Amino acid sequence: MDSENKNPLTAQPQENKPHKAGFVNIIGNPNVGKSTLMNALVGERLSIITSKAQTTRHRILGIVNGDDFQMIFSDTPGIIKPAYQLQASMMDFVKSAFEDADVLLYMVELGEKELKDEEFFKKITNTNIPVLLLINKIDKGNEELLEESRAHWQKMVPNAEIFALSALENFGVREVFDRILTNLPDSPPFYPKDALTDKPERFFVNEIIREKILMHYKKEIPYSVEIDTEEFFEEEKIIRMRSIVMVERESQKGIIIGHKGNALKRVGVEARKDLETFFGKQVHIELYVKVNKDWRSSDRELKRFGYNK
Repeated sequence: MDSENKNPLTAQPQENKPHKAGFVNIIGNPNVGKSTLMNALVGERLSIITSKAQTTRHRILGIVNGDDFQMIFSDTPGIIKPAYQLQASMMDFVKSAFEDADVLLYMVELGEKELKDEEFFKKITNTNIPVLLLINKIDKGNEELLEESRAHWQKMVPNAEIFALSALENFGVREVFDRILTNLPDSPPFYPKDALTDKPERFFVNEIIREKILMHYKKEIPYSVEIDTEEFFEEEKIIRMRSIVMVERESQKGIIIGHKGNALKRVGVEARKDLETFFGKQVHIELYVKVNKDWRSSDRELKRFGYNK
């Protein structure tokens, strides 16, 4: 997927500067604001954002290009103790973020005290990679709480440089962006300079539909759902697509569809509006619901949906 570079954070190039490029990977507990931050840094809405945990399932790359640099941001699933195979695959994406990072962004929420997985925490404190520890949601607290949080994390992660920000309000993001840039190694670009992400268009169709399901359904329903866009035909003025909402149980199928199909219709209408904004043209979408029993525990199905390497 390509895009003109419209990111307001992109700095003007200076003559005779070497080109910098590298991978900047964002990790942290669920719901600390990783996706909000990446969207702010990239200047595009690539990661879905809801108040529910485990919203991000994949490792999503967002690419920011300047004349003399390329930052490759990586949004990862929130760190959890896996309860089933899908969650274990999600944590594999987090592990991979340590393997290729040139800069690591460890994001915490104001007042948070620990990472939910000790193994990952040890990786952060023992790494030789530059670590920027980002205390997010500072608009939710006061100066006293922020100073307590700074002191706590400086002691816990002495190898990190600490920044305070509000990703939602875009406060402090510029300072983080500039510091990342100074930490990037000299390197030619890894992707074409007009690239925005490594994901295909159908991936973002699936994510936008899944976001609407996360917003409108309760309990286990959103976590039992996967989206498969079977058809995607782009014409000059319209994109026509057909997407399947996969659920694990017959009872879940009825809940997704709703009375007289109203619940599924609402998902379709809201997804279409966002998709038209995302693609910049008219969208026609058809949604269907199918039962795919125990897909979250099936290695074959997880591989099909891009969770297993």
